[in-house]
Amino acid sequence: MVHFLTLQNPRGKCLQFQPFDESYLSRLRSADFRTQEHFSVYFSALIKIKLGSRLKSPEAIEDVRQETFARFFVALRDRKILQPERLGSFVNSICNNVLLEHYRSASRNTPLDEEQAENVPALNVDLLAALTASEQERKVRGILETLPERDRRLLREVFLEERDKDEVCRNFGVDREYLRVLLHRAKQAFKSSYLKHKGKNPPDFAPA
Repeated sequence: MVHFLTLQNPRGKCLQFQPFDESYLSRLRSADFRTQEHFSVYFSALIKIKLGSRLKSPEAIEDVRQETFARFFVALRDRKILQPERLGSFVNSICNNVLLEHYRSASRNTPLDEEQAENVPALNVDLLAALTASEQERKVRGILETLPERDRRLLREVFLEERDKDEVCRNFGVDREYLRVLLHRAKQAFKSSYLKHKGKNPPDFAPA
């Protein structure tokens, strides 16, 4: 097949018509300069015409063109082009595949509009910190189960459930002053149990 598209090479001269046949592919494989120049100019022009109405930016068009050429030369090297006379269709098929991949990639990376963004939960939580805190809480609850009932209940209500201090006082039948004494004893019991079971410094409870 002979192509009939009048184009100019980088030096401003019209490209010589060349048939797409095995000889043409052989020259491309052997890195013949004129043949490579012809291929690049000829198919670059066709690709830019094809993509001009499909992609918004020159940068995106150039990315697709370069990827199309890169895949073509891999196929050429691996001798996967079985019908040299259909070279144009082969390059066009590669370009279509690259273009589809570009569309998929662009859709994944497109920012959400304001309405969509409002429906997405905030992700400003430090996940590593959250996981660490969750693991720490699991350990704390495990140690609490080794404590006497009163100490366990007191520490759970004050530090894990964060109940109001007046409510805790009512639950234990004590005033604020004696609550502090009970909390001190319970924290000491927790520390001793933690060191016994874990063998390292326990987490600190926030001041009650």
